[in-house]
This record gives sequence, structure tokens and C-alpha cells, in this order.
Amino acid sequence: MSFNERSRHITQGVARSPNRAMYYALGYKKADFDKPMIGIANGHSTITPCNAGLQPLADAAIAAIKASGANPQMFGTPTISDGMSMGTEGMKYSLVSREVIADCVETSVQGQWMDGVLVLGGCDKNMPGGMIGILRANAPAIYVYGGTIKPGRWKGQDLSIVSSFEAVGAFMAGTMKQEDFEGIERNACPTTGSCGGMYTANTMSSSFEALGMSLLYSSTMASPDQEKIDSAAESGRVLVEAVKKNIKPLDIVTRNSIENAVALIMAIGGSTNAVLHYLAIAHAAQIEWTLDDFERVRRKVPVICDLKPSGKYMAVDLHRAGGIPQVMKILLNAGLLHGDCITITGRTLAEELSAVPDEPRADQDVIRPISKPLYKEGHLAILKGNLAEHGAVAKITGLKSPVISGPARVFDDEASAMDAILSDRIKAGDVIVLRYLGPKGGPGMPEMLAPTSAIVGRGLGESVGLITDGRFSGGTWGMVVGHVAPEAYVGGTIALVQEGDRITIDAHRLLLRLEVDDAEIARRRAEWKQPEPRYKRGVLAKFSTLARPANEGAVTG
Repeated sequence: MSFNERSRHITQGVARSPNRAMYYALGYKKADFDKPMIGIANGHSTITPCNAGLQPLADAAIAAIKASGANPQMFGTPTISDGMSMGTEGMKYSLVSREVIADCVETSVQGQWMDGVLVLGGCDKNMPGGMIGILRANAPAIYVYGGTIKPGRWKGQDLSIVSSFEAVGAFMAGTMKQEDFEGIERNACPTTGSCGGMYTANTMSSSFEALGMSLLYSSTMASPDQEKIDSAAESGRVLVEAVKKNIKPLDIVTRNSIENAVALIMAIGGSTNAVLHYLAIAHAAQIEWTLDDFERVRRKVPVICDLKPSGKYMAVDLHRAGGIPQVMKILLNAGLLHGDCITITGRTLAEELSAVPDEPRADQDVIRPISKPLYKEGHLAILKGNLAEHGAVAKITGLKSPVISGPARVFDDEASAMDAILSDRIKAGDVIVLRYLGPKGGPGMPEMLAPTSAIVGRGLGESVGLITDGRFSGGTWGMVVGHVAPEAYVGGTIALVQEGDRITIDAHRLLLRLEVDDAEIARRRAEWKQPEPRYKRGVLAKFSTLARPANEGAVTG
């Protein structure tokens, strides 16, 4: 339906709608009303390097859309910098921003009756938020990622934002000189772009290639590079063609294409946050997808990319090695992708990958052949047990043994846990319990990068466990389990753990267990009282009231 037809529909057949006058104020000509109107959901922001490079991409997309015979109309979406808000009350707004971005996209596309939308974002929640909004509106759409940051360098070593967080633990432990601590801090983030390992932003953008909603190769391009601008322009042209062909998001995002995205996430060693976000994306698309589906895919898809945080390489290295298309071609040839899924170009995924080599180049070791994987099974394990009856998520790459059983060290807030870690009150064999940080209890399910990085920085990454009903950064690694459901605030068993109780984390058996007998747990449950909500007004109170549990994606709509 053209914009002119939509305008007539809105005004119930009035031939000359008075609302056209406002478009003339924007520079429209009479002929423009017969052209499709394409929204540009622009997440540009100078608050974070993740989004500070988006405006040139928006400009390139706008020019390409105009040249393709459509009318671009730009509107804004917000962003919260996870890296900057980490360890503060501001971190509680991060997941909330996913829902706000989704609402912005849906509201603008539907409220202005747009014919299509190009969503442009950088920081972690920009991707799932934009995709959720796209699926709710179901107008032809494409996602354009702002690109990855280039690695920093200090004394010959590649750096990322996580290097800075881990340096805090090492410096406080006395194993790092002040010169190196300050050098890492100053040099970790040298350009615009999102955090450079296979953290949440790069995980989600990579998965959108497999989902069929972004152009091939676009997710691993560096933010400052010309090819990123060129890809944004091409995305605009492709979107205009999708509008003409009436290819809608719900034609592309199906149960099989979500399975493709999750398979890709497993193969690249992606972020635990992808579990939460794909539950939410599936919910927006009204597709049945549960934690059990992640476990089903994990068991058949190996990890074939050696990427940070638990591996060696950065996203730019993956790009030079062949990018996400090379990974997908390997998976496709192994029968691990549904090649018949349609993409935003109108071609199938198999058709899109037809020119990609069957095997990775021999002169690189970022991408492994499927016959020589880093791990034979995927890395995002779904654990269950009396501590997580509805499930929890563990990232099990990079560990010599993903099993620990030890005494609980219980904290009801992040600051107290950080103080204990940095003051050497946490010892090898301990299992830290960080609770009342779930969707409702946090509220907002904040990420625990500061505590996990401090643990790693103090040399305890292999020997200290940490469980939480909150989340982890995509940069987290170690013996960590998040998304514990039911969460503490609603009376989940994690709320009943006492200091010194023995807890078992066993990824081999997919088990998270409190080693306390059922009668004692029942006694504690009878005595437990729900705490007062931490926020009683504003957006955090609203999120706490509306949010569904982590095993359902913590969605609000």
C-alpha cells in the first residue's frame, strides 16, 4: 500500500486530506505522496562510543532511500550505555531501554503509518529493542548495526572494554602496576563502535544476519570504516525493494529462522543475553520458543569460533577471516541451518550464501572447520534444579571444568559483593549468590560485569562460582550462572539460600542445586516475606510491575 493509499485509508476516503499540509512543511511535493514513506529509527547518541558513529550511516541510508524513489523520515530512539552504567543504579535501566526502544519503533511506525522502517543502532539493547518493535509493527524492515569498535592496544596486547574491568581486579590484587592499569583504561576504546569481542552487541547483530533481517557481512564491519557506510546505503536500497515486494518481518522471522539465529550464536560463542533477547523476539513474533529449544540447539551445534571473552580474537578478526557468512556456510553444509528461510533481499539464506567458500581460509584460525571445533557442543547451557525450577543460563566456554560445589556467600546487592571480592573475603571454592536482581526485584535485571571481572582479575575465574537472578555482560566468562528463575523477589529458592549452604553448579549434568533438604527449604519458604519494591514510581516501577520472568524473556508487552 503506497503512502497515498494509506493516507486515504486513514482519512476514510477523503480525497484531499488536511494532514498533507504538514508534510508540505517538510518539503514534500505533490508527487511525493505517491512514494513510500520509510522511517529511519536512528539511535545516534554522543553518550557512548557504541552509538556516536551512527549519524553518517543514517545520512548514507537516507540518501540511498531518496535515490531509490522513496521518502525517508527520521525519528529517534534512546540508548543506555551498558559499559558506562555498569555497577551503578543506572544499569537497572539497561534492559528497560530494550522495551522503550521497541515501543518507540512500534509507536512511530504505526502512529505515522510508515511503509517501511530501517532501524539503526549500536549498544546492546538497541538490537533486540529494535527487532521487537519491527516485529510488532510488521511493516517491511531492515536492521543496520552501527559496527564494532576497533581493538585498543597496550604494550602489544589487543584490548577491549572488558580489559578495563578485569584490570580493576588485577590492580586491586596488587598484580598489576598503576602504569599498566592507567594505560589499559586510556587505550581500551580507541574508536567509535560497540564493544569489540563477541559480547552482546556483536552477538545480536551477528544473529540478525542469520535471522535474515540484516545484510550479509554487515555485523562484523568496524564502525569507522567506509564499508560500514556503504553497507548502510545498500541496506536502504534493499529495504525500498522489500517495500515494493511487500516482504514483511513476519514473513522472514519464523521458528526456523530463529533456530538459524540461535545456531549461529552457539557457533560463535555468543553472549548469554542472547537467550533472554531471543525469548523476547520470539514472543513479539508470536512464535513458540522456550529455554528447552536453546538446549536442543546447543547439543547439536559446536563452537567453531575462537572469540573473546573466553577465546583469543575480536570481531574485526572474525570479519577478516570471512565474517558471519563464512560461519553460516559451514553450518549450512553441515545441515545445521535451514537454508530455505527467506531473507530481507527476497532470496533464501542458501541463495545468499551460494558464493561463500565451503571451508574457512587456511591462513587463519579464528573460524575452525566443523571437523575441528573448539567445543563439540554449544556453550550456552540451560541449567535446572531446585535453585532454578524454571531454568538458568550458564556460559561454559573457557573453563577447564564447568563443575563446582562449595559454600554459598550470599549478597542482596552488587556493591556488597564487590566489596567482598576486592577485600579478599571471597576464596577459591566459594559460590557467590547475588540475588534480588531479577526483572522485578532489581528491577531491570542489571548485568554483573564488575563482580565477574573482579573475580577474573584476582585469578579466581576458574575456582569461584557466581549465581544470580540478574544478568551478565556479554563480556563475562567464568563459572557463572545467570537468569535464575523464579527470581528471589517472587520467592524463588534463590531467596532462601543462607550463608554457608552448599551449592552445586554442574554444567555436565545441567544442574543448579541447593544442597539443603526439602523440609528445610519448605520451612524457610514459609518464613520468607517479599521485600518492599525498591522503586514505587517511574519507569523502573512500571517495568517491575509488567515484566515477565527471565525464562519468558522479561518482556513487558
